[in-house]
Amino acid sequence: MNKTSKYIYFIVCYIFFIFANIYLSDLLVEKLVNGYTLANPVFSLNYIKNTGAAFSILQDSRELLIILSVVALVLLIIYVINHIKSISLKTCFFISILSAGIAGNLHERIVYGFVRDYFQLNFVNFPVFNISDIFINIGVIALIIIILIKRAK
Repeated sequence: MNKTSKYIYFIVCYIFFIFANIYLSDLLVEKLVNGYTLANPVFSLNYIKNTGAAFSILQDSRELLIILSVVALVLLIIYVINHIKSISLKTCFFISILSAGIAGNLHERIVYGFVRDYFQLNFVNFPVFNISDIFINIGVIALIIIILIKRAK
């Protein structure tokens, strides 16, 4: 696949994930603030406003978290631009998921002043999280696996 096709693939994946993220988050939060509830032994929907980062670290550090998110996105884009020839479509896909997750949380910090979290695991003591957090974790874990497999060869 040539460079242009990979760029298009990356951009289409990124746009799909960012819009799906924003749309689904808006839909879930709207339902939750209007009284919708869902709970089972595995998870429940519990809307909270998170002014920090993962695991509630850096509470009330909005500006720092915005800067860190922008830096992370810029570094990911620079990486894609500089390595587009050598990275696989799988890697492009997971970088787009990771980027969309970062951008989703960045969007909420800028627009709302906090991140809207709503998924709560009921079978373990774990912080409430959102779709952006899921995208970030999927992207990071998949990229680590890809790197480890590549190094093992």
